[in-house]
Amino acid sequence: MKVRKATIKDYESIVNFQQAMARETEGIELRIDPLEKGVKAVLEDPSKGIYYVAEVNKKVVSSLLTTYEWSDWRNGTVLWIQSVYVMPQYRRRGVYRNMYSHIKSLVLSSDNLMGIRLYADKSNLAAHKTYENLGMNQDHYITFEWLK
Repeated sequence: MKVRKATIKDYESIVNFQQAMARETEGIELRIDPLEKGVKAVLEDPSKGIYYVAEVNKKVVSSLLTTYEWSDWRNGTVLWIQSVYVMPQYRRRGVYRNMYSHIKSLVLSSDNLMGIRLYADKSNLAAHKTYENLGMNQDHYITFEWLK
């Protein structure tokens, strides 16, 4: 398995993964035009975030997006992991664990990166367990949101 930064060549896979994730986790069909433009915007402008993909035998089987939160308390950046998707046939095989380890190693090797955060749907108990098994916790914050 190889984890790497995504490139424009991964565009179609990432769009497909995001559509599948929205269906699975929230039961919604994403509008394709904003989705395609949104994925492309990230791939073309790393200030918006960075996609990473996992490959097994040169096949892209997973992706995730990291975005940035400036922390004045830490004088550094916290990476948010978002838009995680692993193809069903590759789940429970350590794909996400490898991706998380890759992101964590980036944080550990940087003086400017201070940590990792993510959010998960309340009902996605399998994801909660995965994150807890990797040493993450829910001790500090509850996420509130308002979305247009």
